[in-house]
Amino acid sequence: MDKDAASDAQGIGAPTGVSRRNLLIGLGGTAAFMGLGAMRYVGSTPLCRPPGGQDEDALLSACVRCEKCYEVCPRKVIVPAHLEDGLLGVRSPTLDFSDDFCDFCVEENGGDPLCVRVCPTGALGLPSDSGPENTIVGLAVIDEGTCLAYRDTSCRYCYDACPYEAMELSSDTRSPRPRVIAEKCNGCGACESVCVSLEAASIATGATERAIVVRAVEASNRRSLS
Repeated sequence: MDKDAASDAQGIGAPTGVSRRNLLIGLGGTAAFMGLGAMRYVGSTPLCRPPGGQDEDALLSACVRCEKCYEVCPRKVIVPAHLEDGLLGVRSPTLDFSDDFCDFCVEENGGDPLCVRVCPTGALGLPSDSGPENTIVGLAVIDEGTCLAYRDTSCRYCYDACPYEAMELSSDTRSPRPRVIAEKCNGCGACESVCVSLEAASIATGATERAIVVRAVEASNRRSLS
């Protein structure tokens, strides 16, 4: 058995060990992948990250893609980033509010995010005094062109779902329209998870996403509520 093979054999069961052979294979595969036109995927698209992962550079450098945060999330809103989100961030944790929202595990763990607790590297990390009121994972944005309320349907699902009073209804029309109060929104995703605009395809023709979605907030524009 050659030296590399012996190293591989000894490394069985040790997920953090990377042999020289495996490293070279990985690098070679990446190079070949680049040669097939994957350069357009290099870099990373701004993504909504779980609590404690708002420093994008720190998260990407520390995350080992162990998947523990996906597994522990009680609402199943933490999912792996895809290739189209950027090669550097593939399988790093991002948030998907298709079916539920992030409440910082208030119901399950008293407001102490379980994803932060299980992260082995500190890629997700919060100060002890952090909570949903002072940690911004994103900002809800309304597309008035596809929002049903802006088509005089009296829809207010997003307004009713917001747990932080970060939405208001206009009073200047016969059909009140929701507005996001940016200073109060923490990007929890409750509004996005209940939006029914895509279910009304005959009204929101051509829509490819819900009328209200949570967007990532650049670090330079992230407000401090502490």
